[in-house]
Amino acid sequence: MGRMFEKRKTTIFARSARVSKQFSRISKEIMIAVKAGGPSEDANPALRRGIQNARAANMPKDKIENAIRRASGSDAVNYDEVLYEGYGPHGVAVLVETATDNPTRTVANVRSHFKSNGGNLGTQGSVAFQFRRLGVFRILAEGIDADELELELIDHGLDEMLEGEGDEGERLLIARCLFQELAGMQQALEERGIEPVSAGLEYVCQNPMELAEEPTNEVLKLIDDLEQDEDVQKVYHSLV
Repeated sequence: MGRMFEKRKTTIFARSARVSKQFSRISKEIMIAVKAGGPSEDANPALRRGIQNARAANMPKDKIENAIRRASGSDAVNYDEVLYEGYGPHGVAVLVETATDNPTRTVANVRSHFKSNGGNLGTQGSVAFQFRRLGVFRILAEGIDADELELELIDHGLDEMLEGEGDEGERLLIARCLFQELAGMQQALEERGIEPVSAGLEYVCQNPMELAEEPTNEVLKLIDDLEQDEDVQKVYHSLV
Protein backbone atom coordinates (compact mmCIF):
# COMPACT_ATOMS: atom_id res chain seq x y z
CA MET A 1 0.00 0.00 0.00
CA GLY A 2 2.85 2.37 0.89
CA ARG A 3 4.60 1.85 -2.46
CA MET A 4 1.33 2.35 -4.33
CA PHE A 5 0.75 5.62 -2.48
CA GLU A 6 4.26 6.82 -3.24
CA LYS A 7 3.84 5.93 -6.93
CA ARG A 8 0.51 7.79 -7.07
CA LYS A 9 2.05 10.79 -5.32
CA THR A 10 4.95 10.83 -7.80
CA THR A 11 2.52 10.67 -10.76
CA ILE A 12 0.48 13.57 -9.37
CA PHE A 13 3.64 15.60 -8.78
CA ALA A 14 4.85 14.94 -12.35
CA ARG A 15 1.50 15.96 -13.81
CA SER A 16 1.45 19.11 -11.67
CA ALA A 17 4.97 19.99 -12.81
CA ARG A 18 3.98 19.59 -16.47
CA VAL A 19 0.94 21.83 -16.02
CA SER A 20 3.00 24.44 -14.18
CA LYS A 21 5.60 24.43 -16.97
CA GLN A 22 2.88 24.74 -19.62
CA PHE A 23 1.29 27.71 -17.85
CA SER A 24 4.70 29.37 -17.50
CA ARG A 25 5.42 28.91 -21.22
CA ILE A 26 2.05 30.33 -22.26
CA SER A 27 2.40 33.27 -19.84
CA LYS A 28 5.70 34.18 -21.51
CA GLU A 29 4.07 33.82 -24.93
CA ILE A 30 1.33 36.24 -23.88
CA MET A 31 3.79 38.70 -22.32
CA ILE A 32 6.00 38.73 -25.43
CA ALA A 33 2.93 39.32 -27.61
CA VAL A 34 1.79 42.24 -25.42
CA LYS A 35 5.24 43.83 -25.44
CA ALA A 36 5.38 43.57 -29.23
CA GLY A 37 1.82 44.50 -30.16
CA GLY A 38 0.02 45.96 -27.16
CA PRO A 39 -2.61 44.64 -24.72
CA SER A 40 -5.64 44.83 -27.04
CA GLU A 41 -6.85 41.43 -28.25
CA ASP A 42 -8.67 42.99 -31.19
CA ALA A 43 -5.54 44.71 -32.50
CA ASN A 44 -3.00 42.02 -31.63
CA PRO A 45 -3.30 38.65 -33.46
CA ALA A 46 -0.32 37.20 -31.56
CA LEU A 47 -2.02 37.99 -28.26
CA ARG A 48 -5.24 36.33 -29.46
CA ARG A 49 -3.25 33.21 -30.34
CA GLY A 50 -1.64 33.23 -26.90
CA ILE A 51 -5.00 33.56 -25.16
CA GLN A 52 -6.46 30.77 -27.33
CA ASN A 53 -3.55 28.53 -26.35
CA ALA A 54 -4.12 29.43 -22.69
CA ARG A 55 -7.81 28.55 -22.85
CA ALA A 56 -7.08 25.27 -24.61
CA ALA A 57 -4.67 24.40 -21.78
CA ASN A 58 -7.35 25.28 -19.16
CA MET A 59 -5.20 28.10 -17.84
CA PRO A 60 -7.21 30.11 -15.26
CA LYS A 61 -8.54 33.48 -16.45
CA ASP A 62 -6.79 35.34 -13.62
CA LYS A 63 -3.41 33.97 -14.74
CA ILE A 64 -4.07 35.15 -18.31
CA GLU A 65 -5.06 38.63 -17.10
CA ASN A 66 -2.06 38.76 -14.77
CA ALA A 67 0.33 37.98 -17.65
CA ILE A 68 -1.20 40.82 -19.71
CA ARG A 69 -0.95 43.25 -16.77
CA ARG A 70 2.65 42.30 -16.04
CA ALA A 71 3.67 42.84 -19.66
CA SER A 72 1.88 46.21 -19.76
CA GLY A 73 3.56 47.62 -16.65
CA SER A 74 6.61 49.84 -16.53
CA ASP A 75 8.52 47.18 -14.60
CA ALA A 76 7.73 44.39 -17.10
CA VAL A 77 10.41 41.77 -17.67
CA ASN A 78 11.96 41.90 -21.14
CA TYR A 79 12.36 38.43 -22.58
CA ASP A 80 14.82 37.75 -25.37
CA GLU A 81 13.69 35.05 -27.79
CA VAL A 82 16.77 32.98 -28.65
CA LEU A 83 16.95 29.88 -30.86
CA TYR A 84 19.65 27.31 -30.07
CA GLU A 85 20.71 24.58 -32.47
CA GLY A 86 22.48 21.32 -31.80
CA TYR A 87 22.70 17.60 -32.27
CA GLY A 88 21.46 15.05 -29.79
CA PRO A 89 22.76 11.50 -29.51
CA HIS A 90 22.78 9.44 -32.73
CA GLY A 91 22.87 12.57 -34.91
CA VAL A 92 19.33 13.76 -34.21
CA ALA A 93 18.94 17.45 -35.08
CA VAL A 94 17.48 19.59 -32.27
CA LEU A 95 16.17 23.16 -32.21
CA VAL A 96 15.49 24.82 -28.85
CA GLU A 97 13.28 27.91 -28.64
CA THR A 98 13.84 29.95 -25.50
CA ALA A 99 12.44 33.09 -23.89
CA THR A 100 14.86 34.41 -21.31
CA ASP A 101 15.73 37.42 -19.20
CA ASN A 102 19.27 36.07 -18.77
CA PRO A 103 20.80 34.65 -21.99
CA THR A 104 24.07 33.83 -20.23
CA ARG A 105 22.26 31.52 -17.82
CA THR A 106 20.16 30.02 -20.58
CA VAL A 107 22.95 29.12 -22.98
CA ALA A 108 24.90 27.52 -20.13
CA ASN A 109 21.91 25.41 -19.13
CA VAL A 110 21.10 24.39 -22.71
CA ARG A 111 24.73 23.43 -23.35
CA SER A 112 24.75 21.38 -20.15
CA HIS A 113 21.60 19.49 -21.16
CA PHE A 114 23.15 18.59 -24.52
CA LYS A 115 26.46 17.55 -23.00
CA SER A 116 24.98 15.40 -20.22
CA ASN A 117 22.86 13.51 -22.75
CA GLY A 118 25.55 12.73 -25.30
CA GLY A 119 24.83 15.64 -27.65
CA ASN A 120 26.48 18.93 -28.45
CA LEU A 121 25.31 22.51 -28.89
CA GLY A 122 26.00 23.78 -32.40
CA THR A 123 26.48 27.15 -34.03
CA GLN A 124 23.84 29.30 -35.68
CA GLY A 125 22.68 27.73 -38.93
CA SER A 126 24.14 24.29 -38.19
CA VAL A 127 20.72 22.64 -37.80
CA ALA A 128 17.94 25.09 -38.75
CA PHE A 129 18.37 24.46 -42.49
CA GLN A 130 16.77 21.03 -41.94
CA PHE A 131 13.49 22.61 -40.81
CA ARG A 132 10.76 24.82 -42.30
CA ARG A 133 9.23 27.52 -40.14
CA LEU A 134 5.49 27.21 -40.57
CA GLY A 135 2.31 28.50 -39.02
CA VAL A 136 0.58 25.52 -37.40
CA PHE A 137 -3.04 25.35 -36.24
CA ARG A 138 -4.36 22.28 -34.42
CA ILE A 139 -8.14 22.01 -34.63
CA LEU A 140 -10.56 19.52 -33.08
CA ALA A 141 -11.83 17.47 -36.01
CA GLU A 142 -15.21 16.62 -34.51
CA GLY A 143 -18.04 18.32 -36.39
CA ILE A 144 -15.80 19.69 -39.13
CA ASP A 145 -15.83 18.65 -42.79
CA ALA A 146 -12.07 18.35 -43.35
CA ASP A 147 -12.26 18.41 -47.15
CA GLU A 148 -14.47 21.49 -47.17
CA LEU A 149 -12.26 23.33 -44.67
CA GLU A 150 -9.16 22.46 -46.65
CA LEU A 151 -10.63 23.91 -49.84
CA GLU A 152 -11.65 27.09 -48.03
CA LEU A 153 -8.25 27.59 -46.40
CA ILE A 154 -6.28 27.14 -49.62
CA ASP A 155 -7.31 30.68 -50.55
CA HIS A 156 -5.86 31.91 -47.25
CA GLY A 157 -2.39 30.42 -47.55
CA LEU A 158 -2.89 26.78 -46.52
CA ASP A 159 0.27 24.79 -47.30
CA GLU A 160 -0.99 21.37 -46.17
CA MET A 161 -3.67 19.75 -44.03
CA LEU A 162 -2.85 16.69 -41.96
CA GLU A 163 -4.62 14.51 -39.41
CA GLY A 164 -3.21 13.98 -35.95
CA GLU A 165 -4.02 12.96 -32.41
CA GLY A 166 -4.24 15.12 -29.29
CA ASP A 167 -2.91 14.35 -25.81
CA GLU A 168 -6.20 12.71 -24.84
CA GLY A 169 -6.51 10.70 -28.05
CA GLU A 170 -8.87 13.16 -29.74
CA ARG A 171 -8.67 13.46 -33.54
CA LEU A 172 -7.13 16.70 -34.75
CA LEU A 173 -6.82 18.49 -38.05
CA ILE A 174 -3.41 20.13 -38.43
CA ALA A 175 -3.39 23.09 -40.82
CA ARG A 176 0.03 24.39 -41.86
CA CYS A 177 0.89 27.58 -43.72
CA LEU A 178 4.00 29.59 -44.56
CA PHE A 179 4.95 31.80 -41.63
CA GLN A 180 4.09 34.98 -43.52
CA GLU A 181 0.52 33.65 -43.99
CA LEU A 182 0.00 33.09 -40.26
CA ALA A 183 -2.20 36.15 -39.60
CA GLY A 184 -4.35 35.50 -42.69
CA MET A 185 -4.93 31.87 -41.74
CA GLN A 186 -5.80 32.90 -38.20
CA GLN A 187 -8.33 35.42 -39.46
CA ALA A 188 -9.90 32.85 -41.80
CA LEU A 189 -10.42 30.42 -38.91
CA GLU A 190 -11.79 33.16 -36.65
CA GLU A 191 -14.31 34.19 -39.31
CA ARG A 192 -15.54 30.58 -39.38
CA GLY A 193 -15.89 30.46 -35.61
CA ILE A 194 -13.11 27.88 -35.26
CA GLU A 195 -10.92 28.22 -32.17
CA PRO A 196 -7.81 26.03 -32.48
CA VAL A 197 -6.50 23.80 -29.72
CA SER A 198 -3.15 25.47 -30.35
CA ALA A 199 -1.79 27.98 -32.83
CA GLY A 200 1.58 29.53 -33.58
CA LEU A 201 4.84 29.26 -35.47
CA GLU A 202 6.69 25.95 -35.37
CA TYR A 203 9.75 24.37 -36.95
CA VAL A 204 8.87 21.29 -39.01
CA CYS A 205 11.66 18.87 -39.92
CA GLN A 206 11.83 18.01 -43.63
CA ASN A 207 13.67 14.69 -43.35
CA PRO A 208 12.84 12.99 -40.03
CA MET A 209 14.86 9.96 -38.99
CA GLU A 210 13.83 6.75 -37.25
CA LEU A 211 15.85 4.98 -34.56
CA ALA A 212 15.54 1.74 -32.63
CA GLU A 213 13.91 1.80 -29.19
CA GLU A 214 17.02 2.19 -27.03
CA PRO A 215 18.64 5.09 -28.94
CA THR A 216 15.19 6.70 -29.29
CA ASN A 217 14.86 6.69 -25.50
CA GLU A 218 18.28 8.34 -25.20
CA VAL A 219 17.15 11.15 -27.50
CA LEU A 220 13.83 11.50 -25.65
CA LYS A 221 15.75 11.93 -22.39
CA LEU A 222 17.56 14.95 -23.86
CA ILE A 223 14.29 16.39 -25.17
CA ASP A 224 12.60 15.94 -21.80
CA ASP A 225 15.48 17.60 -19.94
CA LEU A 226 15.37 20.57 -22.31
CA GLU A 227 11.59 20.89 -22.07
CA GLN A 228 11.75 21.03 -18.27
CA ASP A 229 14.19 23.96 -18.33
CA GLU A 230 12.50 27.16 -17.12
CA ASP A 231 13.76 29.21 -20.08
CA VAL A 232 12.78 26.74 -22.81
CA GLN A 233 9.55 27.38 -24.71
CA LYS A 234 9.58 24.57 -27.29
CA VAL A 235 11.88 21.84 -28.55
CA TYR A 236 11.85 20.58 -32.15
CA HIS A 237 13.78 17.60 -33.47
CA SER A 238 14.31 15.31 -36.46
CA LEU A 239 13.26 12.12 -34.65
CA VAL A 240 10.17 10.39 -36.04
